[in-house]
Order: sequence, then C-alpha cells, then structure tokens
Amino acid sequence: MEQVECVVVGAGVVGLAIARRLAQAGREVIVLEAAEGIGTGTSSRNSEVIHAGIYYRAGSLMARLCVAGKQALYTYCRDHGVPHRNCGKLIVATTAAEADKLAAINSHAAANGVDDLRTLDAAAARALEPSLSCVAALLSPSTGIVDSHAYMLALRGDAEDAGAAFAFHAPLLRVTSADEGLALDVGGEASMTLGCRLLINAAGLGAPALARAIEPMPPELVPTAYLAKGNYFSCGVRAPFSHLIYPVPEPGGLGVHLTLDMGGQARFGPDVEWIDSIDYVVDPARAERFYPAIRKYWPGLPDGALAPGYSGIRPKIVPPSVAVQDFVIQGPDAHGVAGLINLFGIESPGLTASLAIANHVADLVEAA
Repeated sequence: MEQVECVVVGAGVVGLAIARRLAQAGREVIVLEAAEGIGTGTSSRNSEVIHAGIYYRAGSLMARLCVAGKQALYTYCRDHGVPHRNCGKLIVATTAAEADKLAAINSHAAANGVDDLRTLDAAAARALEPSLSCVAALLSPSTGIVDSHAYMLALRGDAEDAGAAFAFHAPLLRVTSADEGLALDVGGEASMTLGCRLLINAAGLGAPALARAIEPMPPELVPTAYLAKGNYFSCGVRAPFSHLIYPVPEPGGLGVHLTLDMGGQARFGPDVEWIDSIDYVVDPARAERFYPAIRKYWPGLPDGALAPGYSGIRPKIVPPSVAVQDFVIQGPDAHGVAGLINLFGIESPGLTASLAIANHVADLVEAA
C-alpha cells in the first residue's frame, strides 16, 4: 500500500486552500476529487461575493473566519492578479419598519469586527445609485466580488508549485484504520488503496456521507445533510447599479438581492428551495416571485427581463426549521480519530473565508 503524509478530499475552493496551506508548510499532499476538475460543485455555483461578515452569529466560526478571510482574500487577489472588485454593498430599507432595523444590523456587524458600515438617508443612497428606491440604507464598503474560477486556479497553482498532487475521477469509497494511520479505498479507473497519516474531509455536499464511510468515525458525530438549492436569474437589460444591492433581511434569508459579475452584468438570487437530491435545473416559473421583491428597490425592472441563470446547493447541516447554522470543523479532539479533520456545513461565506479556514485547519493539524 502506497503511503502519503496527507490526503485532502475535495478540490473545491476550501479543499484547494487547505492543500495549498499544508503543502506550503512542507507537507506531502495529495488531493482526491471525484469529479473531472476543480470547483465543479458549490464553489462554482454561488454569487462570487466577498462578504464583509455582517450577519453571522457573533463569535461563530462563520463570523470570525469570514472577517479574517475577507482581508486575506483581498490581499491574495491583489498579489496574484486574480480579478476582483471592491465595489461595496448597499443594504436597503424600503419601508419605515425596515429602516428601524438598520441600526441593529450595524450594531451586530460591529460586534463581528465589521466597523466600517455607514448609515445613509434616501438622498445619500440615491446619490450613489440614482435608480434605487429606498427610505434609508447601510453602505458596506468592504463587500466585493471575485472571479471564483480564477481564484481557484491560482490556489491550485500555488499548491502544485509547493509539491501537491491532484487526482481527478478519484472518489474516496471507504476509510479503515491501519498500522500507520488510515487506509483509503480510492475508486475510479485507477482504483487503489492509499495509506495516509492525515485525512482532511473537505468534500462539501458529500462531506457527511464520506464521514460515514470512515469506519473509526463515531456515527453520532456526523451531522445529517440537507440540501438547500439557491436559484439565480440573469437580467436581460443592463442594470443601472455599480454596488451590490441587498434588501433588509427577512425571516429565513437575506431576500432577493442583486449581485454583479466582473463584467458588470446583474444577477438576482439566490432564493431558498429545499430539495431531496442534487438538481441544478432552474424552474423559469420561480421568476414570478423575484419580480415584486426586486421592484421594491428597483421599480424600473422591465417585464420579461429575468431569465433562468444557474443554481447552487448549500451544504446545510440543519433542517429547514432551524434558521442559523455554523461551520463545523472537527479535529481529533472532537471525534477521537487520530489524523482526521472533517469540515461540515461549509456554505456561504466559505468562499470569502477559504484562506482563513485553511489556516484554522493547519492550526488543528499542528495541535494534533
């Protein structure tokens, strides 16, 4: 059985960031990916927003790693020539009741270390975005957008330059205990058994299922996976906005918001659609729910402007009845399996937090 020091399962943005971090620390790293290439799942099916860290529960991993990861990501993009734009975001209140909530949002953000939000009255908001309809807004200057694929390519390049190797079409089927760590049964055309001392489960949507295939892993510590689909609609006309536009959050979500790609093209979403199996088809009929929500802050949205874009699936580990979840990053202290680190529920802001997540995992590795 061939031996390797470290195996990272999953070549999404988080797995890539972890592989890069560990390889640059001098560890021997192989990345196993069941798909044909990097970032084919959640990592390439999101809004590509660099989040400020406003809404997450104070003290949570999401909040801490988002704020740290945001700064690291901006620096990384500048240093590596990854296309990005620090365009800012407006959180807009379209009623007096919503305006009353802005102060609480600002206070919550400050508790998370996001202390640069600015309160704008309607005139100040329209001075930034003349087509916007609102009674007040919060400006988040540190929110931005990034070309997620270019970012993942840069991470892969760094990892390979540091000696990491990648194996695609290589699903991990089963993990058992071995004399020198763990034995991995790898499927695909080049099926094999691989031994490792360190296994990082960064399989995204498949992380809970993979954890259940790790025989030493206590099954009661593996969360149940839930699938929350987010549908996006593209805009057939040029949207007259240079900032991202978010409504005041509503129960269960952040509302239908407007984000921009690197070319300035607007897209709307994601909504929340709980599903039982992976399905990326966008139902055109869902657009009818988008129009009235968008017109609260952009009354000029023309009829027929929305078209199905794409969808992504959030790797939820809480059911629909639970409004909030946090990242779960389990090391041996949590589950008792030497050399194993599981990452569960790495949904948004996973892209923003990816470099900070990688540092957090590296710290767990050093402490093990």
